[in-house]
Amino acid sequence: MKDPRLTKLANGLLDYSTEIKQGEPILIEVYGEGIPLAKELIKGAYERGAFPFLKIVDEESARLLLEGTTPERSELQRKWDLSMWQDIKAAIRIFGLKNDKESANVRIEQKRIQQNAMKPVLDHIINKTRWVLLEYPTYSIAQKAGMSLEEFEDFYFKVCTLDYQKMDRAMDELKALMDKTDRVHIKGEGTDLHFSIKDLGAIKCSGLRNIPDGEVYTAPVKDSVNGVITFNTSTTYLGTKFDSVKFIFENGKIVKAASSITEALNRILDTDEGSRFIGEFAIGVNPHILHPMDDTLFDEKIAGSFHFTPGQSYKNESYNGNDSNIHWDIVNIQRPEYGGGEIWFDGVLIRKDGLFVPESLHPLNPENLLYSNQKTEEALV
Repeated sequence: MKDPRLTKLANGLLDYSTEIKQGEPILIEVYGEGIPLAKELIKGAYERGAFPFLKIVDEESARLLLEGTTPERSELQRKWDLSMWQDIKAAIRIFGLKNDKESANVRIEQKRIQQNAMKPVLDHIINKTRWVLLEYPTYSIAQKAGMSLEEFEDFYFKVCTLDYQKMDRAMDELKALMDKTDRVHIKGEGTDLHFSIKDLGAIKCSGLRNIPDGEVYTAPVKDSVNGVITFNTSTTYLGTKFDSVKFIFENGKIVKAASSITEALNRILDTDEGSRFIGEFAIGVNPHILHPMDDTLFDEKIAGSFHFTPGQSYKNESYNGNDSNIHWDIVNIQRPEYGGGEIWFDGVLIRKDGLFVPESLHPLNPENLLYSNQKTEEALV
C-alpha cells in the first residue's frame, strides 16, 4: 500500500523546494533506495506539465567505478554530465543508501581524482539549477538514528513535511542581525573562537535546498578566524568516521588539527590550499532534530547547534573567496545536555545553551517553532 505521506512530501518538493514550472526539465536522481518517492515525483511532475527524467545509481556499482577510475575516465564523465546538466532546470536528489560506508576503503587518491574532475559539475548544479537533496528512510539510517524503521519513518515524515514557509518567516530577524554583524565570538567546552562575518550576508535555509532543513548560514571573512574549536559530534567524510575533532586557527587557517584519526583528518585538510580555511558558518534551528546521528543532512539542522565548515564557500551566496574541492560541515551542539555554550555578535549575547536570548529571535526557539507548526497542522484538519 502506498504511504500517503510520500505524496505529501513529493508535492512539497515540486511546488515549494524546486518550484517546478510547466515545460521545464527536472532530473530525479536516486542513490540506492527511494523508488517509491521517485514514482510520486514523476507523476507529480507530469501533472504540472513538467518533463521528468530519472537517474538511478546503485551504490556498489558506484564504488566499483570509483575504485578503477582514472583522470581520463573522470574527465569524460565530467564532459558528459556537464552536457546533460545544461538542459536541466531543477533537480531532486534522493539518497537511500543501504550502506553509507560502501566507499570507506576506496583509496583517497581515487576519491580525489573524482572530486577534482566533477567539481565543475557540482558547481553548475549548485549555481545554475533549482536543486534539493534529501534522504530516504532505510534500515541503515534508522539504525544510525537508534530507531526502528517504523519509528524513523514517523520522525522522517514529520521533519520533512513541516511548514517550512513559517520557518522561513521566523528566520527573518536572525538573517537581518547576521547581515549587520561584524564580530562573532563562540564559547563552549574546548572552544573559544573569534571571527568576522562583516558584509558577507546571511542566507535562510528553509526547505529550498535541503530536506530536512533549518539553518541560517554565512561565511567568515577568510583570514579572520582565530582561536580553537572542539566539536562534540561524530562526523563522517568520504566514508571515514571522525570523533573529537579539534581545530586551532591562526589568521583564518587551521594550523593544527586533531581527532580520533588525526592522520586521516590531516590528509583531508591537505586536499588543496582552501581545505584549511572555513567556507561556511551556520546556526541550526530545526525543532524536531535534537540529537546527532552522524548524518550531516540531519545533524547540521539540530536545534541549538552550529556548524563550521572547512573548504568551499558558496560562490553565489555569502562567498568569502575560499575555493576547495572539499566542503565538510562539522557540527557542535550547545544545548546544556551537550555541554552548553554561547554565541556573541558584536559583544551582545545572542544564544546561550542553545536558546536565543534577544526577544526578537525567540520565534526561532524550539518550543515556539513547534507550537507554530502544530497550529498550522490543526488548521488543515
